[in-house]
Amino acid sequence: MLQGWIQIALTLILVIATTPFLGRYIARVFLGERTLLDSVLNPFERIIFLLSGVRPEDEMTGWQYAKAVLYSNLAMAILVFIIFMTQGFLPLNPTELKAPTWDLALHTTLSFLTNTDQQHYSGETTYSYASQTFALGFLMFTSAATGLAVGIAFIRGLTGRGLGNFYSDLTKAITRILLPMSVVGGLLLIMAGVPETLDGVATATTLEGATQAISRGPVAHYEIIKQIGENGGGFFGINSAHPFENPNGFSNLLATWAMISIPSAFIYTYGVFSNNLKQAWLVFWMVFIIFVFLVVITAIGEYQGNPLVNSLLGSQQTNLEGKEVRFGWAQTALWAVMTTATMCGAVNGMHDSLMPPGGFSTLSNMFLQIIWGGQGTGTAYLFIYLILAVFLTGLMVGRTPEFLGRKIEKQEIVLSSVVLLVHPFAVLIPWAIVFAFPDTLSGISNPGFHGVSQVVYEYASAAANNGSGFEGLGDNTLWWNLSASVSILAGRYIPIIALLLLADGISRKQPVPMTAGTLRTDTRLFTGVTGGVILILGALTFFPVLVLGPIAEWFLISKS
Repeated sequence: MLQGWIQIALTLILVIATTPFLGRYIARVFLGERTLLDSVLNPFERIIFLLSGVRPEDEMTGWQYAKAVLYSNLAMAILVFIIFMTQGFLPLNPTELKAPTWDLALHTTLSFLTNTDQQHYSGETTYSYASQTFALGFLMFTSAATGLAVGIAFIRGLTGRGLGNFYSDLTKAITRILLPMSVVGGLLLIMAGVPETLDGVATATTLEGATQAISRGPVAHYEIIKQIGENGGGFFGINSAHPFENPNGFSNLLATWAMISIPSAFIYTYGVFSNNLKQAWLVFWMVFIIFVFLVVITAIGEYQGNPLVNSLLGSQQTNLEGKEVRFGWAQTALWAVMTTATMCGAVNGMHDSLMPPGGFSTLSNMFLQIIWGGQGTGTAYLFIYLILAVFLTGLMVGRTPEFLGRKIEKQEIVLSSVVLLVHPFAVLIPWAIVFAFPDTLSGISNPGFHGVSQVVYEYASAAANNGSGFEGLGDNTLWWNLSASVSILAGRYIPIIALLLLADGISRKQPVPMTAGTLRTDTRLFTGVTGGVILILGALTFFPVLVLGPIAEWFLISKS
């Protein structure tokens, strides 16, 4: 038991230690300051801008930035969908896979386009090397870079700067952050034993004399951007539980750190932009405390095991169902909370086999979306709660609500409300439709409260752009592919548009001088109030769903 807790603690210490270094580097990149990679990348970026006709010095308004996001994403979606539907005729298809159904191809395209990477298929038996590399791998970079660009534009607006240029931000996010980290991380994964080959299926003779087909492929480069970009879509069907994606403890540690590295650092990046590192650290520790609480209750649940099994055996047995023995209960529990907190969605164990506290934690992360949140956009959602906390506390104490020296007025509250209200609509409406027609739509493989969790997890994962699943759900059907796609699109683009308009409006406001009556937002008291607002506005919205799912399941198991 002690060893497991030490593993968790050391991983979290590594995250804390690297946060300021990476956060400051990201800030230097987007502030246009000098970095170590300038001599190599400046000429390369100038060629990209010259060929594309982009003038990085041209500032965009909120609407222009949003339209650039939508137009570029639409073009990428069309390209990738065509690759999927023609993969049977394309090279790099050693197993001669045919094109998937149109609805599965559409769902996969939209899922990877939006950084969701929800998979209603098994990678090694559905998509060719060409599709996995030139379509899915391509979107893993661009979708993560899109989130980073929007997050930076939002931070710029909050701190009184112009929003910048989307195409310039997209390019820098790839060339200066995602690509260098992926090159180093990919080489480390190859050294750890992750394959990187274009050879087809390997065959082996088993001890019984039978022939076994072993899938492989260009996995290492795919795996690292999956983690760093918070993509989560696995090359193989069982994702990071597969030994070719995650062969040992070192690869597991690298992947765990990779998925939280940028989201945690982005809060520090905000502190550099706002010249207020005190507030950045306060917000960081607020999120960290909530995160650690969820990790602890999940780990305790997995260590204590299933009470029904324990009573049959007459002793406590750690819950190892659905887990890789290479990682055990501790690293699986940490990963499960980390992957849903960062909106990565990769798994190194089956979430369907988690004890109810694990189901509670993973669902709570996707309901809140700010612990640590999506790539770039998670930090933006977090500051939406800060803006609402400023507004509410201003009303309570009779002060004009201001954030970073700029007044919070009707437009900011309306747009903030849109960001927060889209998510429950995108989750709860399709969830209710499924249970209105359970025989024809559900595909549920578990009865009772666990089945409730299965369905709500699917839509929460889609709307939060997370992509992980409880599994066991028969989700490769026309209903699930199309309904999940609607939740994916709503959960991605409506908040992005609202965030950009909100940032644009704030950036145009005249700063108000700080006085003795100004409500300071960089204090422990205000940070605590923000935590309360998150629990009231965020957690309580979905609390009835949690009661019907993991909470009820836990009471049922405990009483049996």
